[in-house]
Amino acid sequence: MVIKVEKSLSTMMNARIIGSGKETVVLAHGFGGDQSLWDKILPVITQAYQVVLFDWCFSGAIKEPNTLFDPAKYCQYDGFSDDLIALLEELQLDSTVFVGHSMSGMIGCIASIKKPHLFKKLILVGSSPRYVNSECYEGGFDINEIEQIFSSMESNYYGWASFFPTLVIDKNDSESIKKFEECLKKMKPEIGLSVAKTVFLSDHRDILEKVVIPCTIVQTTNDLVAPMSVVEYMKRMIKGESTIEIIDIDGHFPQLTAPFQFLEIFDRVMNKSF
Repeated sequence: MVIKVEKSLSTMMNARIIGSGKETVVLAHGFGGDQSLWDKILPVITQAYQVVLFDWCFSGAIKEPNTLFDPAKYCQYDGFSDDLIALLEELQLDSTVFVGHSMSGMIGCIASIKKPHLFKKLILVGSSPRYVNSECYEGGFDINEIEQIFSSMESNYYGWASFFPTLVIDKNDSESIKKFEECLKKMKPEIGLSVAKTVFLSDHRDILEKVVIPCTIVQTTNDLVAPMSVVEYMKRMIKGESTIEIIDIDGHFPQLTAPFQFLEIFDRVMNKSF
């Protein structure tokens, strides 16, 4: 008789815990990335904190065959938030400091509503509850621009993956552009398109008033994906105490392009008494 041993979620998501310290920091990458996008800040953070890293189910870093990704489950952020909760519970962690980049910021917010004891602070980096403009909300994109992204991904995914990083990362930072491009090209095109639709068509404005965990919103001065109007909206709508930290650079990836400024903000947040 052959007994099939199911892998744990932490194993399937390439989760690892490094560093040491009394507090636990969870680093969650955004769309198209993987945990390596945190590499520039890790040497500093791991000196003082226990750090959790992992890859979301859509990431190209997930080992094949990828049995984690289910387009039906992940057509909404709820599926991701359930994975995050399950991962933290499996690792027996609570009262964590969650650092969520881009889509992960909102996923962390949703998870904190479901299981608030798992989170002590939320650091939301370039996050947005909605990307599409509406009559009384400026998300940064008209619907036709979003549809053009989907069309480009569908017709020539690898061409799109070469071009998109130049729009969301400072054009002078060729190393970071190449890094993100490599991550995008590792992701399966059909998974990439599916998740892009989940992200860019999402609308989670209604959950912000339910977020009670203290939040720090980290924002660059010129971010195509999450404009300043979104940051101001989030600050206004989040129920818990929230602050805004601005990094004066272009692009959507301050942890790559401005790691020292990012770490300065991180240090302030960690030493702040909410």
